[in-house]
Amino acid sequence: MEKTTLVKAALIMCLGMMFIPAGDTAGKWMTSGMTDQGAIAPVFVAWSRFALGSILIIAAYAGRQFDYKILSNWRVWLRGIFIMLAIICILTALSTTPIADVFAAFFIGPIISYFLAGWLLKEEISGVRTFLLFIGFCGVLLVVKPGFGLTVGHLWAVSAGLFYGCFLVATKWLSHLSNSRSLLLSNLIVGAVILAPWGIPAAPQMDMDVTILVLLSAACSAIGNLLYVTATKMADASRLAPLVYVQLLSATILGVIVFDTLPDSLSLLGLALLLATGFIGFALKQAARKS
Repeated sequence: MEKTTLVKAALIMCLGMMFIPAGDTAGKWMTSGMTDQGAIAPVFVAWSRFALGSILIIAAYAGRQFDYKILSNWRVWLRGIFIMLAIICILTALSTTPIADVFAAFFIGPIISYFLAGWLLKEEISGVRTFLLFIGFCGVLLVVKPGFGLTVGHLWAVSAGLFYGCFLVATKWLSHLSNSRSLLLSNLIVGAVILAPWGIPAAPQMDMDVTILVLLSAACSAIGNLLYVTATKMADASRLAPLVYVQLLSATILGVIVFDTLPDSLSLLGLALLLATGFIGFALKQAARKS
């Protein structure tokens, strides 16, 4: 029974990780100037994602209680600011940089969170996990190519990863405060409230194409996070964590299909290393659980 539940949770997790790059694909279409209105400000795309995401999450959990009291805790706002900054940075990166490259650079986040959690939260630092993350970091370097193919977009993507790493640590720090759906909603509310003074004035004319893209961006992101929350209710989040690297595969495929951009050979090698470390990490988690 436990094995069947884990398989279901892993499949749900993988599906969720496919939806998130789909949302960013819609975001890239807007921010890179592919609409009839030209480039749409990343701050508006980010704000609309948080605002509409809040509505979608509340609707999805209709009839179930949310713990709104946690919004009085300053640490919840700090955590929300981390993910808000990560989203703005990644959308800015997507405006100029291939989506696969952006996601690869972004995955410096889990590496940062691993060592920050060890330092700040006193979590265990294992030799095997450290080695896998080192290989993953090499993969990030192959994609970013510091000193060679490095672009401003790559720097924005790395910045997004740094903020995301801080967000992951803050999530572990605050996991005891409330249930996962309330913590998810708090992220969205914080982002929508803080970005409103900049996001609303930057709103474009909402024609049919832009409206569809805005809804896709928010809906895919919300569905991805809902599926993630669902999966982590079925199985231990630490066992499923390496599957976040499925986003890389999804982002690469979407980049080819939607934008006709195939990463160069070094970037493909870097993506392969990142994916390999993720799936090896998942397999090791399961082996350790059985022993």
